[in-house]
Amino acid sequence: MRLTRDCTGVRKIILGAKLSTQITFLGIGLMGEPMVRRLLAAGHPVTVWNRTHAKAQALAAAGARAVEDLAEAVRGAPIVISMLEAGPTVRLVLDAALPALAPNALWIDMSSTQQAEAQAFHAELTAQGRRFIDAPVSGGVGGAAAGTLAIMAGGVAQDFAEAEPVLSAMGRATLVGPAGSGQVAKLCNQLIVGATINIVAEAMLLAQAAGADPTAMRAAIRGGFAESRILEVHGQRMLERNFVAGGKVTTQLKDQRNILAAAEAAGIVLPLTELVTARYMTLSKTIPQADHSAALIGLEQLNPGRRVGTAPDQLG
Repeated sequence: MRLTRDCTGVRKIILGAKLSTQITFLGIGLMGEPMVRRLLAAGHPVTVWNRTHAKAQALAAAGARAVEDLAEAVRGAPIVISMLEAGPTVRLVLDAALPALAPNALWIDMSSTQQAEAQAFHAELTAQGRRFIDAPVSGGVGGAAAGTLAIMAGGVAQDFAEAEPVLSAMGRATLVGPAGSGQVAKLCNQLIVGATINIVAEAMLLAQAAGADPTAMRAAIRGGFAESRILEVHGQRMLERNFVAGGKVTTQLKDQRNILAAAEAAGIVLPLTELVTARYMTLSKTIPQADHSAALIGLEQLNPGRRVGTAPDQLG
């Protein structure tokens, strides 16, 4: 094993013919934990930090270096990855970590934030001699564990080229534009996800109410123009009434609000997204921690006495 530096000054570790990068990962939640495991499996040395230190410490057995102090965790790290709950949390962590960040360090924020927040993070870090990429993901916990996340990146092409080998351990990364563009792409993804979940729920309830077997209906239309990952994954969840959270109602509602904020900033109106947002706002009042496929429950509440299947609801 020997240490080297690439043309950007980023520290690399050569293990035989394999090149790895020292990484600090901030935020060990449902998504962060399997993402760190993928980085470790790819041979990257990873320092982990979380506000609840026990969650970071749990990764020590997998080979991560768990550090309780944020400044210590980021000090000297050439690449810092954050996976936090929302923009305000990213702001708090970034501001606290900034004094300890190495010059020219690359901060990759994989959280879901507003476009304007990502642009502000980029501006602040650039002004302080560091670099920034927003790189939110889609694919859920399953995709994080399998290393198949869709990663939508916004930033400078040279920075993305440096980040891509690291991101590739967690999924497929695509540069979609300048800083903030990754968040726009993620919002487009969540716009489609949120709306399609509600449409699949309506199809399920219509089949049930009109006398068709929802399971057979789903099987019949799969492979046609209505086929989608939502029909595959969330359609099955609805049939099983398995609403244990993968993506929470509260998370989807946050994304819906961010979509509308982006639309307002762009000067456009998204009428269907406004309707979908209203549905998740209603659902958040009763089962906020359920999976977003629980949109079916919200639809059933609008149709008293109508229900898909007879299985009990699994809410976690």
